[in-house]
Amino acid sequence: MTRNALSGHVEVYGKSVQALINAMEFLKLKAQRVLASHGIEPLDPEKWYPLPSVLDSFDDILKQVGPNTTRAIGRAVPKSAVFPPGIDSFGAALGSLDVAYRMNHRGKGDIGSYRFTPEADRSARMVADNPYPCEFDQGIMEALYDRFQPKGSIRLRIDHDPAGCRTKGARACTYHLKW
Repeated sequence: MTRNALSGHVEVYGKSVQALINAMEFLKLKAQRVLASHGIEPLDPEKWYPLPSVLDSFDDILKQVGPNTTRAIGRAVPKSAVFPPGIDSFGAALGSLDVAYRMNHRGKGDIGSYRFTPEADRSARMVADNPYPCEFDQGIMEALYDRFQPKGSIRLRIDHDPAGCRTKGARACTYHLKW
C-alpha cells in the first residue's frame, strides 16, 4: 500500500509505538529524538498518535540506523502492542495478526491489512498491504514464531516474493513462510 492512500485521520496506539523505543534499547535517546521530531513527545503508551508521524519516524530510523533496526522494532511489537487473547500456536498468532493490527490502529482511512493463508504442512503465505516497511513486518512474524514456536521446528524461513514490493511501488508484499 502506498502511503498516499492513507488518510491522515488514522492513529496508532502508544503501546504499539513503544516497540520503537524498546527495540532501540542502546539507542533509546536517538529513538526518543526521532519520535519527538515528529510530534511524539513524550511517548505515552496509553495515548494515540497520528499514523503519518509514526511512519515518518520509521523512515528516519531506516535512513539513520538501517533495516536491521527496523526489523528489531517489528520483533518488539508483540511484546508491547495489544493482541487478541487466547493465542496458543504460531498458526493462530499469524491468523490473528490482522486483528491485532486493527486493535492498535483507529480512525477513518485505509490502513491496509495482513492476510494469512495456511498452505502445506509447516508453510503459509502472508500478504501485507499496510504502510509499514518490509523489515518491520518480517520482524513481527519472527517474534510470533519465537513466542509460539511449533513443536519440532528449528527455524522460520521468510521469503519475500520478488514479484512485488511496497518499497518499489507495489500495493502489497507477499511473504512465503516455512518452518
